[in-house]
Amino acid sequence: MSGLKQIFNKKINNVFGMIHVKPLPGTPRFNGNVKEIIDSACKEAEIYTNCGIDGVIVENMHDIPYVLADKIGPEIVSMMTRICTSVRQIVPENIPCGLQILAAANNEAIAVAQAAKFQFIRAEGFVFGHVADEGYIDACAGKLLRYRKVIGAENICIFTDIKKKHSSHAITQDVNLIETAKAATFFLSDGIIVTGTATGHPAEPQDVQDVKRSVGVPVLVGSGVTVNNVHEYNGSDGFIIGSHFKKNGNWQNELDEIAIKTFMEKISNDN
Repeated sequence: MSGLKQIFNKKINNVFGMIHVKPLPGTPRFNGNVKEIIDSACKEAEIYTNCGIDGVIVENMHDIPYVLADKIGPEIVSMMTRICTSVRQIVPENIPCGLQILAAANNEAIAVAQAAKFQFIRAEGFVFGHVADEGYIDACAGKLLRYRKVIGAENICIFTDIKKKHSSHAITQDVNLIETAKAATFFLSDGIIVTGTATGHPAEPQDVQDVKRSVGVPVLVGSGVTVNNVHEYNGSDGFIIGSHFKKNGNWQNELDEIAIKTFMEKISNDN
């Protein structure tokens, strides 16, 4: 897909920083202040831009506990659209923006991306079903790509998690990581995301290397990358980083500018 060239500005080691928006309306921890949610996301977008990040991803991670897409109300989609539109106004056009709407609200994410002029989404459950902590997530590739076609959003790339974190994959234990990655690319995934078992937990470097050798699309490391272990993933197309860019390495905290700048300097020197 031609949009990939706009997303991966560097040949390898592109860094995508996570913007974890504050709890949205209707979720248990929503504090009633919509302006604060938008301002916080825009502040993080500005920090990432000033630190030389290669891209950002907006995610409603504070909406715990998550519900599946069919239980997500219009208030979530409308707020994510408003937030992403505001973020896009902060982030320069040459820096790609993506989003994810938890849990597995992939059609909704495509719609928001199109409205906010984002370049990509991160999708759960693209191929094969699995059991997540919010319930069973079924494969969605056929439905999702048809929806993208129908609304004329084919310029928006879809990066897909395989053997996703926070999930049980017992029902597909006879399908290994490489076979899953190949199935995702066969079903027209624009990029593969490899993670550890949970947020902040490192992916196995060998898994990343094996997937990279087995598919012809970009491969991103989706969890646990830090300034101390990034060398183990050198040559990956991208790193999606949340926890390490937060104070004390906790995804729930505010951004740590020093951590971001230190990481970006190391990547620059390694390249």
